Amino acid sequence: MTSKKKAVALKYVEGTEAPVVLAKGQGRTAERMLEEAEKNGIPVTHDQVLVDMLGLSSAGDIVPENTWQALAVIFSYILKEKDEH
Repeated sequence: MTSKKKAVALKYVEGTEAPVVLAKGQGRTAERMLEEAEKNGIPVTHDQVLVDMLGLSSAGDIVPENTWQALAVIFSYILKEKDEH
């Protein structure tokens, strides 16, 4: 049995200590989120464990503290790539 594709969109909101969950989805919704991200040049990473953890949060929630280190690595990589291009 194959599992449904999952996606979580994050955003830094001024005044918060960590990113917030902007949106989340599974199946066709996740596919649509990924299509829109690609179309708009939004960086996407693939980490099933992290998306499962973030998927437990609701839209508008600050991401759980136990994800901060992994997210810091991902965000620093994205910023480095952006600076190099």
